[in-house]
Amino acid sequence: MIVILKSDIDKNSPEFKDILEFLENRDNITTRIHKEIGTQQTLTEIYLVGDTASLEKSEIEGLAGVERVVRVSKEYRILGRHRDDSRPTGFDYNGIRFAQDTLNTFAGLCAVDTPEHVEMMMKALKEHGQVCTRMGAYKPRTNPYSFQGHGKDCLSWVFELAGKYGIKVIAMEITHEDHVDEIRDALNQTGNPTGVLLQIGTRNTQNFELLKSVGRQSEFPVLLKRGFGITLVESLNAAEYLASEGNHKVIFGLRGMKTNMGDPHRNFVDFAHVAAVKRLTRMPICIDPSHSVGTRDRAPDGLLDVQHVTAQGVIAGANMILVDFHPVPEKALVDGPQALTLKELPFFLEDVAIAREAYLKRVALAKKALSS
Repeated sequence: MIVILKSDIDKNSPEFKDILEFLENRDNITTRIHKEIGTQQTLTEIYLVGDTASLEKSEIEGLAGVERVVRVSKEYRILGRHRDDSRPTGFDYNGIRFAQDTLNTFAGLCAVDTPEHVEMMMKALKEHGQVCTRMGAYKPRTNPYSFQGHGKDCLSWVFELAGKYGIKVIAMEITHEDHVDEIRDALNQTGNPTGVLLQIGTRNTQNFELLKSVGRQSEFPVLLKRGFGITLVESLNAAEYLASEGNHKVIFGLRGMKTNMGDPHRNFVDFAHVAAVKRLTRMPICIDPSHSVGTRDRAPDGLLDVQHVTAQGVIAGANMILVDFHPVPEKALVDGPQALTLKELPFFLEDVAIAREAYLKRVALAKKALSS
């Protein structure tokens, strides 16, 4: 059960103390307080764990200072979409809105290599009106002898270039809790010229200690990729680990499932789950066509497989696209064969806009059909 307090209530007010005293005196109930900090207001939520079935919802809603009560009946207590839950489905970060009704494209380098390539990428993004990108500093690799990323050594100049070209949010994978401190320190040292969306990759989806550590910080939002060899339910529970520690700014990423059933693609594309995850949770949904397809193969109609797969996710209602680009793919240190070129960037963005328009028309048609 979640008790949502009125926006103007203060933790030192008599109303707040009365609410807490009332809840803490219930048998077999424990409480956890969390604040949802938005651009307009800060909401206080109290999570009740234990024998909540014995609590009367109307009695709690009658307390002074209580806005509403959400009775949780499904597995994803915090991030889940519950029947009487009207909480928002997104959040704002560094001037960018992430929600189940928005769409943001993060085109960029899977792995940071040289300042020249990073600057070429960011310059192209600015020229085409983009304010988000992906830049991998820490790269977990299957082969221990493969390039593992420049790590903290590249952070300062990557962030400075982001500020130079107006990039507001960088999606950056981390593999250890120390990386959060390194990113924070580099941002502070460079004057916070941009923002960072922490990315937890498919290999770390069930690294529960990392999830709990990242969940305990609220400064950076998190993109959690689905585990490539586990069920959707297990992956959604991984996202709940983040939220249970206090960080509700979570985006769920679909990146394909590791199975030979996906051949000839790198992974079996799972973008049909966009709608399912939006129905089950309040999280914005990201698609990763590059790691799903893994090639630059082109269909007979002239479109790249990556474009076809991207359109499938967008037309199903995806809210974020994480896609590999590189100024010189043949020189990329990671995943060069699947990276698109800067020349292809405007066509990719226009194709995304076409798919997004089709999705919005489908939504409008559905609303019309339901109202008739």
